[in-house]
Amino acid sequence: MTADLDALHSALVERLDTPQEIRAAFAAHPRHRFIPDMVWPDATGLPLYRTADPDRWARLVYGTDAVTTQANDGGGGPRNEPTSSSSAPQVMADMIAAAGVGEGMRVLEIGTGTGWNAAILSSLVGEKGAVTSVEIDPGVAALARERLTGTGVTVRTAAEPPTGEVYDAVVATCAATRIPRAWLTAAADGAVLVLPWSPHPAAHSTPIAALTVRGRRASGPFVREAAFMRDRTQRPGDLPFPGLGQPPAQAPGFPVGSGELIGSGTLTRLMLMLPGVRLGTGVRPFRGGHGRIVWTGAGPAWAYVWPDGTVTGGGDRDLGAELADAYRRLREAGLPPLDAFTLEVDPERDFCRVSCEAVGRHWDHPVAP
Repeated sequence: MTADLDALHSALVERLDTPQEIRAAFAAHPRHRFIPDMVWPDATGLPLYRTADPDRWARLVYGTDAVTTQANDGGGGPRNEPTSSSSAPQVMADMIAAAGVGEGMRVLEIGTGTGWNAAILSSLVGEKGAVTSVEIDPGVAALARERLTGTGVTVRTAAEPPTGEVYDAVVATCAATRIPRAWLTAAADGAVLVLPWSPHPAAHSTPIAALTVRGRRASGPFVREAAFMRDRTQRPGDLPFPGLGQPPAQAPGFPVGSGELIGSGTLTRLMLMLPGVRLGTGVRPFRGGHGRIVWTGAGPAWAYVWPDGTVTGGGDRDLGAELADAYRRLREAGLPPLDAFTLEVDPERDFCRVSCEAVGRHWDHPVAP
């Protein structure tokens, strides 16, 4: 049976936890009108064509997750690495709310993608406002421009915002570690820049920060978890998995096992507390089967936390001890939520500063120029 796409869109809008004006803007622009007929549902394998399985295509479009609309920059590869997508609807709504987008505002979007987010922004700013969206991929920009016909959105094919123009809000839909000076310059004094940020360009977690721009500096809280694709100018390249092929050494145990650590929901906060350290999860052989691990890496140093709380590692730093210390500090502070952490950005400095008053510390994360 062919899905009723309009009914599915209405159900998606009803599920959103967001103010009514944002919900109404979503309602005005059904998602299925912006998703191409070919999408990439899995990390490996062939793409899904709408004509081949329209019901599965509809389930993907009206699920709760992001939909990958381009892989490998439009080329091929052993894995379908997402390079353009339609963001998860609730994440979109939360970012728009954090930016404070409203009637009559001038809004800049960085990363047009399918154009769906820009269309929603156009409804919120109304006829007295304006939305400009920049997209680095010419093919993606051209398709979005077609879908946005009649919305008033200006789509520009570019890697950076237009020079000399300022906006009342800036929303980036690609993740950054080094926040480009042009993003800050595009924001009017007092405007909010909402973006996915992570302290390491290879990090999977890219929490959303809402930064108020003052005098070309910016600061503000992290507002939610997220996992976004990278700004194409800041991709890290292929990095080896920490510890692969290295002889492991036993280290002091971790306060909890890897399963409890992952289940605690603290990994993003721990990442923010460990400058220069990559942090993630994986699966490794364990006691005759497989177990999830939490891994860290920094240069030649690495450490794994195993399901039973044992730690192995190597290199020139005791990353297991550093991770354990950050975890203890977080627990002693009462597990402050993500929005208790703030990000400070100054383009004149070679680091971004993360602070948490509840923990009583700040951490300076180096960024490449």
